[in-house]
Amino acid sequence: MKSIFKYLFLILIIGSIALSWMIFGSGTAFSEKNKYYTIQETATDKTSILNMLGDDYIVKYPFALDLVNNVFGIWGHIKPGKYEVKKGQSIWSIAKQLKNGRIAEMKLVINRIRIKEDLAKLISKNFAPDSVSVMNYLESNDSLAKWHVDSNTVFTMIIPDTYSFYWNTSLDKIFQKLFDASNNFWSKNERETKLKASQFTKEEVYILASIVDEETNYESDKYKIASVYINRLHKQMPLQACPTIKYAMKDFTLTRIYEKYLSNPSLYNTYRHKGLPPGPICTPSPKTIDIVLNAPQTDYLFFVAKSDFSGYHHFSSNFAEHNTYAKEYQKALDIYMAEKQAEKN
Repeated sequence: MKSIFKYLFLILIIGSIALSWMIFGSGTAFSEKNKYYTIQETATDKTSILNMLGDDYIVKYPFALDLVNNVFGIWGHIKPGKYEVKKGQSIWSIAKQLKNGRIAEMKLVINRIRIKEDLAKLISKNFAPDSVSVMNYLESNDSLAKWHVDSNTVFTMIIPDTYSFYWNTSLDKIFQKLFDASNNFWSKNERETKLKASQFTKEEVYILASIVDEETNYESDKYKIASVYINRLHKQMPLQACPTIKYAMKDFTLTRIYEKYLSNPSLYNTYRHKGLPPGPICTPSPKTIDIVLNAPQTDYLFFVAKSDFSGYHHFSSNFAEHNTYAKEYQKALDIYMAEKQAEKN
């Protein structure tokens, strides 16, 4: 009889050690650095959560999590949201996260975005609002009025950067943070002073910067291109900016702008309509905004890509010189395109 109790006691000890190891040791089932899981408002029940964590290979021992959550008494009281689990995290720690409702902060990384649909996808990918609701927000002048923008100029309040939000942050709070960050950006580095000297508005500088950003990646050329467009605006010449044609056609793969494209009736067609387009054609880098604010005074009115395809440009103050460079580039481009076509055949 004593031996039976001894074995039972031994089994109990071993079982306790094993259970403790499952609860306090590594409880994750993935090899990545971390994983996220989302608890929807309609799926906060025990079965839905345990099935999700098990089926998605997030926790190794769902039954152990069930046990700990029962001890904590949190089933039925779990906060919806997006949670982060780090590799090697214990079941005990995961349960405490759920108990305390410690939802994860998510990153909204904004680089160059061209159209509202892309911003809607970016937000819906990481946060609770779906892309349709984001698009409705971006297209609603009533929703945007509090930020002093409309559906055309909404991007002018977005400074590319990395922003942190909780998964269930409302669109109003997301845009409030973007609005505050934009105001903070303009208040620094004498930007307000330079803006006043330029005689442009913030929105106009931003729109111009978006065009310059799409023209080249070379900073030295950006300064000169900005000066060209500023000179054209002052002389009331059409900007004739090729990137605005790509935007008007919603085709950013175009490598050559043909004559037939220039008849597009869009207000973003700066060959057909004088002045700046009604809104930016991308979210320009902060550096490019500063380049526009610090654009040098030149007499340049024209520019064209160099025929060596280096990505740099020739700048001219008269059309005759510009036309010579333009013909050189067109000839080089025709040869290049013919060679590419020959390779296909």
